[in-house]
Amino acid sequence: MIIPVRCWSCGKPIGHLWEEFDQRVHKKGEDAKKVMDELGLTRYCCRAQMLGHVDLIDTAAKFKRG
Repeated sequence: MIIPVRCWSCGKPIGHLWEEFDQRVHKKGEDAKKVMDELGLTRYCCRAQMLGHVDLIDTAAKFKRG
């Protein structure tokens, strides 16, 4: 749904980096490796969460509990 506040594996805070990562990689088309290096994501667990995240909050918000 939304990016976790902390990495599940190592506990490093990563939630605040998602907006900049999304803007630079998905909107501007920059290289994901370069962006993650500049954001300070060096551990493979944190990098995997950024690369594997699919932002589904807008899709899920359309449905109401019933």
